[in-house]
Amino acid sequence: MIEIADVTISFGSGAHRIDAVRAVSFKVASGEAFGLVGESGCGKSTLLRAIAGLQDTAGGSIALAGQNVGAKRTRAERRLVQMVFQDPYGSLNPTHTVDRILSEPLTIQALDNVDQRIEQALGEVGMGSQHRFRYPHQISGGQRQRIAIARALLCDPAILLLDEATSALDAESELAVQQALDGLMHRRTTLVIAHRLATVQKADRIVVVDGGRVVDVGTHAALARRGGLYARLAELQFNLSAAAA
Repeated sequence: MIEIADVTISFGSGAHRIDAVRAVSFKVASGEAFGLVGESGCGKSTLLRAIAGLQDTAGGSIALAGQNVGAKRTRAERRLVQMVFQDPYGSLNPTHTVDRILSEPLTIQALDNVDQRIEQALGEVGMGSQHRFRYPHQISGGQRQRIAIARALLCDPAILLLDEATSALDAESELAVQQALDGLMHRRTTLVIAHRLATVQKADRIVVVDGGRVVDVGTHAALARRGGLYARLAELQFNLSAAAA
């Protein structure tokens, strides 16, 4: 469903050029839950934005559902893949009600049964119709992120991209959003960026990125056994959690 081949993403030019992603390649099968982890600044979010069509590439190719795509995409290509951003405060228009936020993509894609689709999407993320006519500031951070997830689901995308969708939330909100995501991850092809490794433990496979390059790939158990960067990140997070406790 997703095929990344030697993708390089650069910023600047000449002597000031920086390669944020360096010749990255991997494939994600249809229906697979796929994790993408690494330290801050390693290029994870940049790569996800390129898959979503929000970032140009300097080299390589991106194919979705067997078709090569670029940053400029048709309406059908944009409907194929949807993205949930890290910050629910910045990804929802504060002047629009939840109803308008969820109606907009349906209008753009000229889809019918708007009310039914909105109610179904809200139900998928554990929210009811009582939230539909509220503004983003009238609901909690976790509810805002669940609205962002519902918006991504409205056009029934084959591919769902999640960019650290729980990292900006408090512990209680994070748990509620993670429960919603756990129920969605295996219903469609899902690519999940996570800072906390617990978020991707249930993924079918995980890619480890370091310095803009893929350095390892495998299941959570296999990566933990092999050591390397993944094991070091897991140990660091365990130590931080123990210290906080």
